[in-house]
This record gives sequence, C-alpha cells and structure tokens, in this order.
Amino acid sequence: MEMDIAAMRVARYRFDLEAVDRLQMPAHQSSTFRGGFGHAFKKMVCFQPNWQACTPCARRNTCPYGYVFETSAPAEISAPLDLSDVTPPFVIEAPSQVRRSYQPGDRLGFDLLLIGEGMNYLPYFLIAFQELGRMGVGHPRGCYIVQRISAVHPLNGTQELVFDGIDVRVGRDLSLTGAEIVQSALQLPSDRIAIEFTTPTRIKYQQQYIRQPAFHVLVRALLRRVSALLSFHCGHSWNIDGRAIIAAAEQVATVGTELEWLQWDRFSGRQQQDVPMDGFVGRMIYQGPLAEFRTLLALGSLVHVGKATVFGHGHFRVTP
Repeated sequence: MEMDIAAMRVARYRFDLEAVDRLQMPAHQSSTFRGGFGHAFKKMVCFQPNWQACTPCARRNTCPYGYVFETSAPAEISAPLDLSDVTPPFVIEAPSQVRRSYQPGDRLGFDLLLIGEGMNYLPYFLIAFQELGRMGVGHPRGCYIVQRISAVHPLNGTQELVFDGIDVRVGRDLSLTGAEIVQSALQLPSDRIAIEFTTPTRIKYQQQYIRQPAFHVLVRALLRRVSALLSFHCGHSWNIDGRAIIAAAEQVATVGTELEWLQWDRFSGRQQQDVPMDGFVGRMIYQGPLAEFRTLLALGSLVHVGKATVFGHGHFRVTP
C-alpha cells in the first residue's frame, strides 16, 4: 500500500537570537514565541484599522496572516471538513525546561519548520520575529534581536546562512522533498520499532485524549495531519484507503510502554485565560508488520503529530 507524498516539502530554519535585556522565559519557550509572534504578525500585515478585532480574517488565504494562522480549506475540496484539522503550515521548536533566565548578550533561539506553500512566507516570519524582539517576550518583557537565520537540512543537518542580521542571502535550497522522505524511511525497521515522544503529545481518539496510544491510534492521528498538510499547503488531494491502512495498523501490537503525562498550561492572550497543554512524553515500542507505515512515520517525525503542533507539541523520533 503506497503512500504518495511526492508533493510534500519541508524546510527547517534555525533562528539565533541575542538577549538585549534580561529575559525570564517559561519552561516551554515555544508557547511564548508562538503567542507573541502571532500578535506581531497580525499587527504587521493587517490593513484593518481595528486589526485586533479582525477575526476571522475577511481576506482568508489572500492575507498573509489569514493563510498562516487561519488557513481556509481550498475551494476544490468539497468534502465536509473538521476545521480543527485545517492546520497552519508551520511548527515552532524551542527548548523546554532547559534554561529560563538570560542576561543581556546571552544567546537563545528556536527552529522553525515551514511546510509546502508556507516556505514562501519566510520573509514575513523574519520581520514578525524582529518586531516581536522589539515588543519583548517573557515576564517581565525583555527585548532580543535576531542575529542570524540558517537553513538546516532536516535529515543531514547541513546548514546555509540565509540572514546575517542585516541582509537576506540567497543560498542553496535545503528543503526536504517527499521523495527524500520516502528514501529515508527505507532505513527504518520493518518489524519492531521504538517511538520516543520528546515533547508533550496530545492525541484525541473517541473524544478523549489518549495517555498510551495503540499503534492504530497513532496512525489515525498521522493520517489526519499529513492529509491536512498535503491538501491545504501542498496542493495535493491525498487519495488513500484510510480504512485499509487503519485495519493494517490494528495488526501492530504494543510490546513496551514508558510514558508519563506532563501537565502544564499556557496563558492565551486572545482568550485571556489559561489553556491546558497537557500531553504524554516517553517511549512506546511496537511490533508487527510495519513496512508499509515507515513513510508515514518518517514524515510524522518531521512534521509532528496530534494537537498544538505549532507550539512544538507532538515531536517524536523513530528508532530500532
């Protein structure tokens, strides 16, 4: 059963920042960068006088903010859609629970994943994160500057400087193609794997958040995410036999579980309240006929899985 992901493109960019003021960051820095970035982005591009109240975006995908944060389903997709799966074309990966205090001159940063059409919006991300640096982050707010941005090949780690703090540079394209992902997937085992969830992972199944995902539950979540990314950001309607894939996934057994439930909340400036961001971290070991799932797992390890992926949630590694 082949999974056609030829249209998929994934790019990784490393943002290196320098603290201008003393910064006091939360344990999960992705939430701070994502929340502040959205505010800075909207302020920068919205033409409405009352830009903060412009929700949902009237211009939909024709507005940079509308496309990046409130992606609309393409007109050619007529099937009923669960709008919660209309996922944005980016992921912010920042360190968690590593370091929280930074003095002026200290370095910090994060990785930004851009998917499909989202790759064309890198200049907007650069300007928005520069604006966020002037606005300040953390509690109390402190400023930073964007020192450099490097393109990073998602598989081999090769880097190419694209912004030196002053000028944007045009270098090699280090984005990853669907064909490269398929090729890399062939290196994964076909009968027994360990999946290490390195950031909180929130997967819903039968209206509940799962604490120990059976393999078919993980596959269901991956199919939803990959299908949405291909349809909404890569211009490819993914025609697959979902029932057959899930039936095959049910034949894969769980043979080891080392998970813990990580509890934390983030404060939403838009909602003016704390929002639960709980999820599981740790390792699952699966055994069975895994060969046909290797492409899906290899892609999922790049683009994350489950809810709140823009905050870096749902990152995992596949190992023997």
